[in-house]
Amino acid sequence: MAGAARRGTRRRPDPLLALGWDRWLREFERHLRGGRQLAPLTVRNYLNDLAPYGEFLRMKEADSFDRADRWFLRGYLAWLIEIGYVKASVTRKLTALRAFYQFLRDRKAASRDQTDMVGAPRADRRLPVIVVKEAIVALLTAPDAATGTGRRDRAVLELIYSAGLRVTEAHGLDVADVELRTREVRVLGKGSKYRIALLGIPAADALRSYLANVRPGWIARRTGDALLLNRYGGRLTVRSIQMIVKKHAIAAGLDPDFHTHTLRHSFATHMLDGGADLRVVQELLGHASPVTTQIYTHVSAEQARIVYERAHPRAGTRSKSRASAVARPRDDVPGADGPGSTV
Repeated sequence: MAGAARRGTRRRPDPLLALGWDRWLREFERHLRGGRQLAPLTVRNYLNDLAPYGEFLRMKEADSFDRADRWFLRGYLAWLIEIGYVKASVTRKLTALRAFYQFLRDRKAASRDQTDMVGAPRADRRLPVIVVKEAIVALLTAPDAATGTGRRDRAVLELIYSAGLRVTEAHGLDVADVELRTREVRVLGKGSKYRIALLGIPAADALRSYLANVRPGWIARRTGDALLLNRYGGRLTVRSIQMIVKKHAIAAGLDPDFHTHTLRHSFATHMLDGGADLRVVQELLGHASPVTTQIYTHVSAEQARIVYERAHPRAGTRSKSRASAVARPRDDVPGADGPGSTV
């Protein structure tokens, strides 16, 4: 009897083991890294976005990837919203799932793929955070040019804002990628695609000063060709660049939540405010589609509204509260550059 009781409480086998979930995730990771040549951070975001689907499969005791018809998938999206994911996150997870099922179909691990038959929830449009030009000047001049780290930091800030770089792109630059004579930067962007970004005169001057007076004293055996170094000769990490930006943003009196991508957003918006063509900004940012870049035209329109309400005598009484804003409330633009990734 006791034995029967023990048999009755035996745990059910994990359905993910039968599916080979972990093995297929490892295969998918190799596919993303090798076949699609995605950046490590993008690969990690894809895998993180697939993790809740594994939990859903376990909860539903699914014994096959083919269990995922459109009703099953709609239930999954509804479950994500129910447990607290915002619409933008749900959309990103659906994008990852579509890529995963295409991979499974190609490997004959799934005989059907109905992920395209399920629509993503309509996300609330959130405009990227931008900072007015005067605040950008305060940020760029915050580092102490009398010190080596100050000159390096000034070069970092000028480079990211002047060229509109992602933090990972700035991190990956080598000395040979920068041509100060023509003020051009060869940037390895998303999807392992190169583009040419441009530098303004202040950015070129800051880089020239750093390369001539600071970097030679920091070079070590492990330096290699890295452009941006720490004091010990190592390549600046992504986290270090983020901390440099945040440190000087606080020193300049900006929002403590200001970070590297705010510089990229501000670059795009200031370019459009200055009359730049949308296609030109698209090329400089490295966006595959003009639709991604178009979000910044909405920011420019909002900026025009603020100026109008501040200046026009019949604009209304709400102008003061709107014109006082230095930055927009959010800077996460869903779906701009793929899963998890930032614009």
